[in-house]
Amino acid sequence: MNQPKLRARPWGTALAFFLVGVLFASAMDWTPFTHAQASQTSRKPSAAAVKSLGETSDAFVAIAEHATPAVVTIQTQATRRNRPLTDPRGRQIDPRQLPPQFRQFYEDQQPQLQEGTGSGFVIRPDGYIVTNNHVVADADRITVVMNNHKVYDAKLIGHDPQTDVAVVKIDAKNLPTVDIGDDDKLRIVEWVLAIGNPLGLDFTVTAGIVSAKGRGNQEVQVNNNAAGITDFIQTDAAINPGNSGGPLMNIHGEVVGINTAIASGTGYYAGYGFAIPIGLAKIVWDDLIEHGHIVRAQLGVSVGPVSAEDAEAAKLDEITGVKVDGCNPDEATSPACRAGVKTGDIILTLDGKSVDRVSALQRIVRAKKPGESVDVKLSRFGKQMEYKVRLNEMRDSVTLASDDRVAPPKAEKNAGTPIGIEVQPISDEDAKAAKLSAAYRGLQITDVEPTGPARGKGFSQDDIIVGVAPSGAQIHTPADLQQALRGKRPGDIISLLIYNTSLRQERVVNVRVQNN
Repeated sequence: MNQPKLRARPWGTALAFFLVGVLFASAMDWTPFTHAQASQTSRKPSAAAVKSLGETSDAFVAIAEHATPAVVTIQTQATRRNRPLTDPRGRQIDPRQLPPQFRQFYEDQQPQLQEGTGSGFVIRPDGYIVTNNHVVADADRITVVMNNHKVYDAKLIGHDPQTDVAVVKIDAKNLPTVDIGDDDKLRIVEWVLAIGNPLGLDFTVTAGIVSAKGRGNQEVQVNNNAAGITDFIQTDAAINPGNSGGPLMNIHGEVVGINTAIASGTGYYAGYGFAIPIGLAKIVWDDLIEHGHIVRAQLGVSVGPVSAEDAEAAKLDEITGVKVDGCNPDEATSPACRAGVKTGDIILTLDGKSVDRVSALQRIVRAKKPGESVDVKLSRFGKQMEYKVRLNEMRDSVTLASDDRVAPPKAEKNAGTPIGIEVQPISDEDAKAAKLSAAYRGLQITDVEPTGPARGKGFSQDDIIVGVAPSGAQIHTPADLQQALRGKRPGDIISLLIYNTSLRQERVVNVRVQNN
């Protein structure tokens, strides 16, 4: 009678332990609920998400349908001829005087017809079209092909190498035009569309986002003009050769930029494209259409970004502002320097607006006309100062460089300075060759240590150390430099006044002292 109970007890005990284990494991989330997890990872989009995606797609379609008729293909032809033949003394040679085989080879090389293709867009119904300067520069013939395949000969109205903007005109009326937007309101990660004619594929539309704003020339490396205005919009919308001059459009169907360049090691799309902000472009094309040339205001100073050393020397809490690297070679043409701005100053605000990068300063100045005044707030080695500057007109003919060069160093170098440079005094012969005044008879920089603190500061053998800021102490000998460095501890900043013999221009370079 008792045996059945004895046999049943182990089964009951096992069942009880099993149930308790399941409950315990469930509470600790040890049981793999495979189907529930799978349903979470493959969850279908909500109705709201589907509707949102559909609305975005419909918006893209509407933008393309509205804008594409105003986008054009620009075809150019240019005749390239060989340079005139010259002898070793630079005298021109008549090709007819060459031996027959060489004369035939020379004549076979010219003329050469070069063809190019780009994009543009109509800004006025009477035939005015905007494109890039590099699309139409030096072209002998410009042809515009509309979206409806109509072909027109175009006339170059004007072009501006500094901003890479050009205007052409065709003889037509009642043309479809684009809507012009406001790039100031453009936000990072906002959707944009690029429309153009890449790789010979007419009227192509690509989509992406705004990756960044305010990209400078050093980052994009497009405009090598020393006075070039650069303030690029960066986008990951695919841009390829042939897109140049086409519109970059926001989600509202407005043009916010002109597609201009790509960052690529191959010359084709690699995820980074750049566009000229439409606000800048409009100022340029209005001047070209109205005046036939650019009317551009200037402060009359060369500027650059602020480094950590610059901010520390200026006693700034943040690395911000724009550093004044020098005045115009002819200071009489520099409104800012006439007003009191000096090399080495850090401009913090202009016209009451904060400037945290070079492009921000350029954006403010380019909105002004010659004769207008702006308030400049700056820091001069920790001292806050304000000036009112009346802008004048920038002349493209201003020479920014000279052919004069400092003769190659002959004297023994003085090495081992705690700022990572080697220097030597300027000899009488070198000073005469470089046409140096007594004020610039300083120490020529002959070498920069590859791992020293002066690395990356832009030093060259055209640079001469002439003084120390803000004290104004002059530097003529290595002993003068050592005296200026005496008392500086590792990590301190020394502000060197540099004169460049090529640019004929002063600048202040802030360098951190290291252990000697």
